[in-house]
Amino acid sequence: MKVTRIAGGPLPTNCYLLTDEKTGETAVIDPGFESQQLTRALSSVGLEKVNAILLTHGHFDHIMGVTGIKRLTHAKVYIESDDWHFTTDPALNLSGMMLPASIPTFTADVALNDGEIIELGSLSIRVLHTPGHTIGSCCYLVEDAIFTGDTLMKGTCGRTDFPTGSYAQMLESLKKLKNLQGDYHIYPGHEEESTLEYERKNNPYMGI
Repeated sequence: MKVTRIAGGPLPTNCYLLTDEKTGETAVIDPGFESQQLTRALSSVGLEKVNAILLTHGHFDHIMGVTGIKRLTHAKVYIESDDWHFTTDPALNLSGMMLPASIPTFTADVALNDGEIIELGSLSIRVLHTPGHTIGSCCYLVEDAIFTGDTLMKGTCGRTDFPTGSYAQMLESLKKLKNLQGDYHIYPGHEEESTLEYERKNNPYMGI
């Protein structure tokens, strides 16, 4: 398993390329922007090998690059079922509030639910529904890594005051992650990477 991080966009957002090293099959996680660096990275793994776009939630800064990447790769777009309508609703995805112009709308190909498995070559990616930041926020667990979007970030968690957000649900979702057995490398939606054990010991929201 190989993970490549590319940051970009207005906030900026971490976009990840998750590659199965046995087959070369690649998933793009949270393409919140388009950039030459991201396009070069996609080309380097082979556009025909990119077959999945995985979204941790439907906010604009995590989905703005989806349309362009889908045009290049024809990859299927996955999003948790409760965030399904975010990709077409500027009020839900916040582009109507945060940006001078609305973003291109699209419809995802696959609606995900908690516990489902996405096969990527020899890798099995498990969906963890972690509402709080949005009602359909989710994390992707694969081998010793978790892609946490805006649910869990180093020392903190995502905001819960946007539409469909819930502080109570966020605390339950963080508890769900905290109670996973063992340690994991955390790849968040923003800022630097962490580990689950570090967050258990140092993240104040995980102790509530």
